[in-house]
Amino acid sequence: MDKKWEQEAYGDFTQTWKESYKNLNSQIAPGDRLLRDTITKAKRLEQKHAGKGRVLLYKTAAATATVCICLYAAMPVLASSSDSIYRMMYLVSPKIAQYFMPVQLSDVVNGIKMEVVSASVRGKTVQVYLTMQDLEGDRIDETIDLYDSYNINLSFDGWCNCELAGYDESTKTATFLITIEQYENQKIDGDKITFTVGKFLSGKKTYEQVPIPVQLPADTTVQEVEVNGLGIADEKWMDTLYNADHLTALVPKAQVQQPLVDGIDLTGIGYIDGNLHIQMAVEDVLENDNHGFFYFKDHAGNKINSAYSFSFIDQAAQGTQINYRNEVFEIDKEAFSEYELFGDFVITGNKTDGKWQVTFPVEKGE
Repeated sequence: MDKKWEQEAYGDFTQTWKESYKNLNSQIAPGDRLLRDTITKAKRLEQKHAGKGRVLLYKTAAATATVCICLYAAMPVLASSSDSIYRMMYLVSPKIAQYFMPVQLSDVVNGIKMEVVSASVRGKTVQVYLTMQDLEGDRIDETIDLYDSYNINLSFDGWCNCELAGYDESTKTATFLITIEQYENQKIDGDKITFTVGKFLSGKKTYEQVPIPVQLPADTTVQEVEVNGLGIADEKWMDTLYNADHLTALVPKAQVQQPLVDGIDLTGIGYIDGNLHIQMAVEDVLENDNHGFFYFKDHAGNKINSAYSFSFIDQAAQGTQINYRNEVFEIDKEAFSEYELFGDFVITGNKTDGKWQVTFPVEKGE
């Protein structure tokens, strides 16, 4: 990003900018052809589900009627007042759905304010700067992570990414950069974008080069597990593992030793088919993002990473979900004593729930 573009995109959110966006929004309207196409798509959905039961037919008919009401009665508040209606409209026609979303450049939920700072088009790229600020406490810091809880609704086809761009400790404000690349040469100047966040994590702590004293058990108990995550570092394993639905893993033990760090347990170590497996466990990983990885060092300090890793989940008592990560090393059993085991870990301290949503138009930059 050149300095001129960065200054334009990240400038102060002045009253002039607000007024220009307000004027721009008032000029946005769908064309007659788009309106006709949307109604046609809704009718096709009704015909497709005809005869498959009264419930499906009722829902489809209601969806068609809702679209018609929105199109002909011009009720932009309808889409934002009901999530289900908006989702239905978005499936039928994203451009129509976004048109009826009212402009809302900031949103305050649970004392956290999310606000659009700037949004501009440059060629096929849209760049948006927005901030999240804690107005009441210290829930936002430099480790903030939206943890894939955000959603970006567009009126055009495109690829999206959101990343932390900076943090101001004095104002407890985090700035995010959203980058959107459209797939085709569509006119997006003046279109609206809706950005939604469901939760964020903060207060992360990083532990690096944690020494882990371990000994090989006398025997190893294994099981077949359904894989829900796979990472391959050594390409020679690609053909064998890439399409694998099930793999052989260690049976987790209640405790191999004291917790590696608070929030992560070592639940297994042993050899399977000549390769060394090491297993860690994290409870409710979808809520905390606690994670880490293992590696060995030889006597010379050389680092040996795993050849591949995979994970599986288990529903523990009282509905707690446990995520197990197995790392596999190509270390001969006879040479195990020549290496030392270490781990790097990241632990999340806080999770803040909410539903922050902003909708804003974008205009072409110079």
